[in-house]
Amino acid sequence: MAIFINDASKVIVQGMTGSEGTKHTRRMLASGTAVVGGVTPGKGGQSVDIDGHNLPVFNTVAEAMAATGANTSVVFVPPKFAKAAVIDAIDAKMPLVVVITEGIPVHDSAFFYTYAKEKGGTQIIGPNCPGLISPGKSNVGIIPANITGAGPIGLVSKSGTLTYQMMYELRDIGFSTAVGIGGDPVIGTTHIDCLRAFQDDPETKAIVMIGEIGGDAEERAAAFIAEYVTKPVVGYVAGFTAPEGKTMGHAGAIVSGSSGTAIAKKDALEAAGVKVGQTPSETARFMRAILGR
Repeated sequence: MAIFINDASKVIVQGMTGSEGTKHTRRMLASGTAVVGGVTPGKGGQSVDIDGHNLPVFNTVAEAMAATGANTSVVFVPPKFAKAAVIDAIDAKMPLVVVITEGIPVHDSAFFYTYAKEKGGTQIIGPNCPGLISPGKSNVGIIPANITGAGPIGLVSKSGTLTYQMMYELRDIGFSTAVGIGGDPVIGTTHIDCLRAFQDDPETKAIVMIGEIGGDAEERAAAFIAEYVTKPVVGYVAGFTAPEGKTMGHAGAIVSGSSGTAIAKKDALEAAGVKVGQTPSETARFMRAILGR
């Protein structure tokens, strides 16, 4: 089992004809993902050959879905055009839209997130995220497919690189699904959304949650864990050594007073029964202890 994507996922790539889209389409295909086509407005009717896969290009997501039966879209579109691309997918009632693009203006993200909520039927992951992978089934985004295998751990993370590190640390045990939700202030899928899905997935036995300084998402996730999640959860919060008052890299990493600090988040999670490591490696050791590995 897995959450959000599995071996029945049929993926289209919005922006497939661009350099990033082509590069990562090649990577997704190599990892066994069922990529069935691409969308680039104005290039409909063309096709792209990627390592022996002849992939059709469509002008709109609706056309691509009608022709291929796609149920997942991944967006590799420059920030300037990303809002229009996501709205195209929402209008087509695409069930899952994974927005990899970094640097989308917050008001654009807020608009398409709200639009998706109003329309219903479309789940957005991202923006500014690495995507998600269900090892051996599907890999949608930019997560390296060769650093881990299938297993009983669910992973949800704000940070792309820490997603990769945790997958590698626990590679001998493996993952049901690893989800990089992105670190922007406005994102479509939250820690709580993933925690709920992992709790409801019978094959996920334990969960790793990675957060970072700024905002209150981790505190809200802690409250949700205390109320709803019965599976063991271990956590890590990036930013224990962040200097006070300094602007950090992720757009959502805004700390105001004691609110949003790594210590405040650690305290909230531990109060909910989550073991929180001081480093990613310590967090991985906590997971090993829980699973007896």
